[in-house]
Amino acid sequence: MNEKTLIIEKEGGVDYLTLNRPNELNTLNDALISELREYFGNLYFDRSVRIVVLRGAGKAFCAGLDLKSVKANVSPDITLKTQREISEIIIRMRRCPQPIISVIHGAACGGGFALALASDVRIASDKAKMNAAFIKIGLSGCDVGVSYLLPRLVGTSVASELILTGRFIYAERALQTGLVSEVVPSDQLPQAVKSLVDDMLATSPLGLRLTKECLNMNVDASSLEAAIAMEDRNQVLCTQTDEFKSLVSSFLNKNTREVSM
Repeated sequence: MNEKTLIIEKEGGVDYLTLNRPNELNTLNDALISELREYFGNLYFDRSVRIVVLRGAGKAFCAGLDLKSVKANVSPDITLKTQREISEIIIRMRRCPQPIISVIHGAACGGGFALALASDVRIASDKAKMNAAFIKIGLSGCDVGVSYLLPRLVGTSVASELILTGRFIYAERALQTGLVSEVVPSDQLPQAVKSLVDDMLATSPLGLRLTKECLNMNVDASSLEAAIAMEDRNQVLCTQTDEFKSLVSSFLNKNTREVSM
């Protein structure tokens, strides 16, 4: 292919990923699925990347699977293989230790909605709209992790409504339900993302990685005690780092100056 379907731009410890099929609303074809799966699979041991920002080129974030690439009359085992090639992207996004920020403008549908849900933070433009489109084309509404991730973000009632109907949820309601953390005009998206990235970069590298891991585990923790056990373990690890000592020193010096003013 002459043009990359996934553009990766590196700025320090931040990878900016751009889904690059703007004429097809960044729908997921074989090439893009393969590139996303490979990229997120390689992140686990990549210490040079601290944060990932995921966005779409053109007018949309991602309008889901490229239905033109779907083959008819194939066997169940081939269909399952194709299904797992897509769902593995979501698993790898949740497994990788780097926080993922999705920048949602325009449509995030079906598999594109799943990519947004698998991210750690979602920032949306005021024109964004999202839906679990699967049931609209004769499939189960539960696909590529959406039935697991969505109820944990918005609760079972709203999740059931969206999954059972395929209805769109628009930016304002997405913010009200906690599906996204911020809604801004499209021209302010880069500034909103930069602010979030800068705050994350100001943290300890190990602390940031362990925080994502702990949040992942403790959403489904078997008990409060199990959650606290992981928190305690992570804090002990973080106190051994030079970043911890430096940040504590800076915090104390700042507070001392503020009190003496």
